[in-house]
Amino acid sequence: MTEVLEGVDLKNLKAGSLIDIETTSRHYQIECLGGNAIRISGHPEYCPDPVPAQLQGSIDNEGHLELGLIGRGMRLMFFLNERRPVTTSTVVSVRVDQPKAVQPKSSSSIH
Repeated sequence: MTEVLEGVDLKNLKAGSLIDIETTSRHYQIECLGGNAIRISGHPEYCPDPVPAQLQGSIDNEGHLELGLIGRGMRLMFFLNERRPVTTSTVVSVRVDQPKAVQPKSSSSIH
């Protein structure tokens, strides 16, 4: 199920969740790998194809970093290769598609 959100905190997402982010200049796709580890694509130079990265959070208009948050009206910040910081243009849309929970198979009971 895909949800359109004002923002999302990475720690509230399961590994395998997919985040679709539209900024004023690009369209990013993020796969959550667990913790702040992500796989991201959408920038023609830095990540045209999915690459491993670490999400730092979002930066507000005053320059404050909100750790782990992806928020509308803010700029996303992540690190490529554990040391190259990338800051996006302003996020205008955030959509999240969380993996479905696996339902255990019910065993038939013997009467």
